[in-house]
Amino acid sequence: MCGIAGVRRFDGIPVDSAILAAMGKCLRHRGPDDEGLWCAGPVGFAHSRLSIIDPGGSAQPMTGSSGMTHISFNGEILNYRQLRRELPYPFTTRGDTEVLLAVYETYGAAGVRKLRGQFAYALHDYRTNETHLFRDRLGIVPLYYYRTDTVFAFASEIKALLPLIGSPTVDTASLHDFLAHRSVPAPHTFIEGVRKVPQGHHLVVRADGSLHTEAFWKLPSDNEILDIPPAEAVHLLDEALRAAVRDALVADVPVGAYLSGGVDSSLLCALAVQQRGNTDLHTFTAGFGDPRVDETDWARRAAGIVGSTHHETLVTPQDFHHDWAHLSWQRDSPLSEPADVAVYHLARLAADHVKVVLSGEGSDELFAGYPKYRFARTTRIPGVPRSALRRLEAALPARRARLTVALRAISEPTYPERMRGWFAPFTSAERTHLLGGPPTRTTLTPYRSATGDSLRRMLYADTHTWLADNLLERGDRMSMAASIELRPPFLDHRVVELAFRMPSHLKIRHGTTKWVVKELARQHFPPDLVYRPKIGFRVPLDEWFRGHLRAPAHDLLTGPSSFVGATFDRPMVRRLLDDHASGARDEQSRLWTLLSLEIWHRELQRHIRSPASVGPFAPSDG
Repeated sequence: MCGIAGVRRFDGIPVDSAILAAMGKCLRHRGPDDEGLWCAGPVGFAHSRLSIIDPGGSAQPMTGSSGMTHISFNGEILNYRQLRRELPYPFTTRGDTEVLLAVYETYGAAGVRKLRGQFAYALHDYRTNETHLFRDRLGIVPLYYYRTDTVFAFASEIKALLPLIGSPTVDTASLHDFLAHRSVPAPHTFIEGVRKVPQGHHLVVRADGSLHTEAFWKLPSDNEILDIPPAEAVHLLDEALRAAVRDALVADVPVGAYLSGGVDSSLLCALAVQQRGNTDLHTFTAGFGDPRVDETDWARRAAGIVGSTHHETLVTPQDFHHDWAHLSWQRDSPLSEPADVAVYHLARLAADHVKVVLSGEGSDELFAGYPKYRFARTTRIPGVPRSALRRLEAALPARRARLTVALRAISEPTYPERMRGWFAPFTSAERTHLLGGPPTRTTLTPYRSATGDSLRRMLYADTHTWLADNLLERGDRMSMAASIELRPPFLDHRVVELAFRMPSHLKIRHGTTKWVVKELARQHFPPDLVYRPKIGFRVPLDEWFRGHLRAPAHDLLTGPSSFVGATFDRPMVRRLLDDHASGARDEQSRLWTLLSLEIWHRELQRHIRSPASVGPFAPSDG
């Protein structure tokens, strides 16, 4: 991946190249191999490059053969070779950036539908005096923008907009969103005035300052569901995943893969080894030194079966203390989960050996991998005695943390809130209590617009929120913080479209989640590896909050300078800390949510005041 940024003025004043250069400098971690600027009057682009395809050429920003189009591009067009053969264009490079210019000059903005891959790019067309922004179908690659009456700016990360914005203001309406999602759903962000280009959307900026946004891709509707037998579903998934992995291996630099020992990453590694033949595949896993959540033994076993060269790293409580603030700045928002830190250390490990890694991200949201999906129908049932459920949840001991989550979810008052509640750290009533009032806007649209059976609706909503605004944002930021590119083959749009055309009974079958994926994995791995209980990328934070992180957490959330303490209901925050420390309740996810917000806010203020200042959890010089 790379970093892109740009400015367009509506008042006729030329773009300040110094501000544009400062924006580009904020993205150097995304592209340490090269950088470039292009300015022409009221329009200017910046680019920081991580060289993956055509590393010796394809410098950016790039000008089209007509001289009328200019582009700054982040991502990879994985079918660029095929498109090159089809397009009547005088190519001068061997890369995929020039293919985007050729596609636009041949087909116009609608040409984006011909692309396969992960991408975010800006293209200025002098013939129409329009600036176009495109973001890939699933939102794998980020793209943000900021607009006033006189200027429009875009960037791969929010921090790159700050040289133009100056002193940013926290969008307090997003606090409700964060407590409900652990992230802020598109198009909103934590910063006032900064917006995300939604996944699968095209945004046009016109000379008069007007913006127009429309979707160029949507998930298949529920009337497109296939009537196929189970064996055919497994075969179709095999074909689609093989094609996706083949495309994901397209690079002029080494490609490796994350391997947790779970079914998704193991299956992708098996397919990658088959595609590469005798070429060695490097695989990477992270452990935590806690047998309850450590999967390194399973990862070693999967690596032995596929024959990869395997590497491991250990993540410790000290790593969290050292990296939390730094990674909050990298993510431009609070870290949504402890796994953010682990993913960063995994990316650092991989960066010592490769420039691109494959990831199993997305499979759970497409094929129903989380335990909660078994209860999709329960979530839809009306008339459940909510007050009784809340009393039962409050009486549960710490060891019943999973049941606590379920009871909180199904105790919500509406069906959309119940769907959202499975991943929400705090219920709607708790959010209102913590913040002293109800939300001023809704982010429930994906939950309300979902159609079909209960499972399909939940998967649709999670793909548009949990996946796009949390997991993919985490994957991008943590990998880019280590200057390495992440590719999730399950999110090839052909695989995604197939997944949403599959009936729900092929995803959860005989009580088995992600059934069709596991059936395919059985062709490569023994049953005990395929059907073992799902652990996920979990961190033993419950014990850490009672040990190494206990005192810092208390100081940060209840101290006199605490943003959380000043903004949220302080007695409720203290009660969460005390209940967890005593062992009466397992409040790790809620404490993490509040601490992440506090640490991010402190880091934001530190960078506004002075990059040299140091605060709690700030990274050391080492």
